[in-house]
Amino acid sequence: MIAAILALLACQLAGEAVARFAGLPVPGPVIGLVLLFALLALRGRLRPAAADVEATPLGTVSGVLLTNLSLLFVPAGTGIVRHAGTIVENGTGLVVALIVSTALTLSVTALVFRAVARRTDRREGTS
Repeated sequence: MIAAILALLACQLAGEAVARFAGLPVPGPVIGLVLLFALLALRGRLRPAAADVEATPLGTVSGVLLTNLSLLFVPAGTGIVRHAGTIVENGTGLVVALIVSTALTLSVTALVFRAVARRTDRREGTS
């Protein structure tokens, strides 16, 4: 269990280091999450007979964190209340950004789904 928590924290630390040293505008934890995903994908390729992640200590720790995820929104809510003036000043820009980003996300998701569905249909047709 401790090793799983250390693995999560190590990925987050590595992400922070990459973000700081490379000067990337991406948050360190996001880079750490991508790193964790890459490591898990590599683990699956190197050891195909390995247990599913859900059956490992990392899966257990992740499940507990996800169960209590709502607690992590308390600091964000506090920040919103603290900076309410800034949010009001930039409200129009925020609303436009939210609408545009949501539309783009839905469009890209639909396009990716269609591409994957076509590839899946093609593979099933050749079998």
